Amino acid sequence: MTQSTNFVDVYPVQWRDDQVILIDQTRLPLEYTEVAIADYEAMGHAIKSMVVRGAPAIGVAAAYGMYLGARRIQTTELREFVAQLEFVADQLRQTRPTAVNLFWAIDQMLNVAYHSGENVEQVKANLLSQAQQIQLDDLRTCQAIGAAGLEALPREPQQLTILTHCNAGALATAGYGTAIGVIRAAWSAGRLARVYADETRPRLQGAKLTVWECVQAGIPVTLITDNMAAHCMQQQRIDAVVVGADRIARNGDTANKIGTYGLAVLAKMHAIPFFVAAPLSTVDFALDDGSQIPIEERDPVEIYQPGSIRITPEGAEFYNPAFDVTPASLITAIITEQGAIAPGQLADLEA
Repeated sequence: MTQSTNFVDVYPVQWRDDQVILIDQTRLPLEYTEVAIADYEAMGHAIKSMVVRGAPAIGVAAAYGMYLGARRIQTTELREFVAQLEFVADQLRQTRPTAVNLFWAIDQMLNVAYHSGENVEQVKANLLSQAQQIQLDDLRTCQAIGAAGLEALPREPQQLTILTHCNAGALATAGYGTAIGVIRAAWSAGRLARVYADETRPRLQGAKLTVWECVQAGIPVTLITDNMAAHCMQQQRIDAVVVGADRIARNGDTANKIGTYGLAVLAKMHAIPFFVAAPLSTVDFALDDGSQIPIEERDPVEIYQPGSIRITPEGAEFYNPAFDVTPASLITAIITEQGAIAPGQLADLEA
């Protein structure tokens, strides 16, 4: 199905007609297609194949995946039900190793199974309610991040040019976005002149998704290749960098889409503030620093065949890490739903 849409209506994960409806992000921007997901195996495949992507959106999708798995369990014995649900959780955990929201959401759902309801049917109903609450909470969190980011942005110039990397927008969350949420808030407040979007090799999420979201919103956007960022900074075209995050360690070290670390180094060199926008659920307080964050490696075909045509001769070897880690020392602030926080103060927020 191809259809036109509007930015304010972009919700990548929805519960509708007793199933999960995903926007197929592998088809954007040329085609807006929805995919119906009715079981946890299909949800796991959708997460792994990046039909749904972005740490918060993956968390929401995984929560619904847990419910879909629970719904199919036949036993009426509560202990056996929980044991089978733990198997579902293990399967979903294996889909994307870096995005901590995946694990956080699964643990939230398991906690409901462990501690709510006197019978299996009641627990199943509670699991659906919890997944819906995780989705609603994420949307509200993104809106709060946008407001906090607006306050954290440089005061001069009045209208800013912001560079972003990959896609941390409505498509990567329950809606509104984290980094793009900050951009949306700046645009609404009259503080944004233009967005520069990195194409984000090898999967081109910036070119395909971030530009698409900006066009839907009527926000001026300029696409650049990843290797143009330094030149744009040198030419004083960039006033701030705002990116999302897939996992943040206790000390503020941040894993995000590959290429983020390089941008942070460039921003430091050019005295440009570098912000990470992410919900507190993206912070993994169990990890002391970024060296402990697992980095997903993906199929090298993403590098040598970005479309239908191979661009590299046979015989070459490939290395395709999906993420890199930006040291906390290069981050101006981490923008959360509780405000903009210096990376060194992040541990103070541990519950």
